[in-house]
Amino acid sequence: MKPFHEYLELVNEAIAAIPYPEAPRQLYEPIAYHMALGGKRVRPVLALMACDALGGELPLAMDAAVGIEMFHNFTLLHDDVMDNADVRRGKATVHRRWNDNTAILSGDTMLTIATQYIAKTGSPAVMDLFNKTAIEIYEGQQWDMDYEDRIDVSVDEYIKMIRYKTSVLLGCALKTGALIADDDEREADVFYEAGVNMGLAFQLRDDVLDVWGDPETFGKEIGGDIMNNKKTYLLINAMQLAQGDDADELRHWLNDPFATRDNKVAGVTRLYERLGVRELAEEAIARYNELSVEAFSRLKISDEDKQAFVALSNRLAGRNY
Repeated sequence: MKPFHEYLELVNEAIAAIPYPEAPRQLYEPIAYHMALGGKRVRPVLALMACDALGGELPLAMDAAVGIEMFHNFTLLHDDVMDNADVRRGKATVHRRWNDNTAILSGDTMLTIATQYIAKTGSPAVMDLFNKTAIEIYEGQQWDMDYEDRIDVSVDEYIKMIRYKTSVLLGCALKTGALIADDDEREADVFYEAGVNMGLAFQLRDDVLDVWGDPETFGKEIGGDIMNNKKTYLLINAMQLAQGDDADELRHWLNDPFATRDNKVAGVTRLYERLGVRELAEEAIARYNELSVEAFSRLKISDEDKQAFVALSNRLAGRNY
């Protein structure tokens, strides 16, 4: 296999070459703007890596890779509207630079473009997997919104939600690449298992970075989850562990509509640190990363390629920024 950065270059070239229509400008310009923001492009790279590891032809996997990345970015456009987010990858979100209606309609268009790219693979199995994954992601997003109004969300419910909302797309990317290279469903399922566990560690790391990350490299404002009272792994554990004065303070921050951003983020962060919830998150991240690494070790690919996947899993679980 190639180094990660070489796959990334191929993906970026393909995305830069997407032929958007010139009109209506208000529809396509926001899509081009958002796609040009960059990002880690982990999902399309995973599709190419899996295809390559099984001896498949990369051009056959590139359409799927672009479709998966376009779909992922469609979900981000809509997420930013739902979360009222101002910044994405260090730049103004589409709904802030234009408006909510533009972000919604451009996002809808991105979904259709993504489906067109997946259809180019000519694989019914790949299309079925894509559609199944898309519906699971919508279900995960709905659970995420449902949890905003609940105070009794369990850790197990949260893990199921992030599995659907985030992790299944990493599993889909790897399995898609495997299916394009080889029709061995069992091997493709091992890739899927590895990707889902990788995705769980990835999302839990995102929860941690939202509180303790560097905004310059995180690409989003720190404390967004705290300000939105998002039921993250950190908050759910804090709600279960807080007693006495800590419980009173946590309820105050969750229910005070006049709290300033700086005060609320700082106050909740101090509570998290007192309650030790970051350590609980780090343990969970390590556990899911170990499951991902174990699945990669079972693949019928070269040891060198296995190590490349393991290194990437470790890197995504650590994300030192």
